[in-house]
Amino acid sequence: MIKGARHYDLIVAPVITEKATQASDHNQVVFRVAPGATKPQIKEAVEKLFDVKVTSVNTLVRKGKFKMSRGRAGMQSDVKKAIVTLAEGHRIDVTTGL
Repeated sequence: MIKGARHYDLIVAPVITEKATQASDHNQVVFRVAPGATKPQIKEAVEKLFDVKVTSVNTLVRKGKFKMSRGRAGMQSDVKKAIVTLAEGHRIDVTTGL
């Protein structure tokens, strides 16, 4: 749990992928979040930053993968994502930024 964290510290970036774009049809937005962020903290941060009503937050952690690049081994870091479901009538346009 991150104590005293600011809202900008919790929400790292929006996820712009084909799957995340399809989720926007169901009133959902996907964000990369801080590894220690909790669901209530994420909900509060999204509501304050984007002035919307959040109905639910689902989180997942994608574990880092082992990758080879130019013959050198490397490890990607773990990434925590939050799938935020918005109330009916609320929208977030992640392409414009804050």
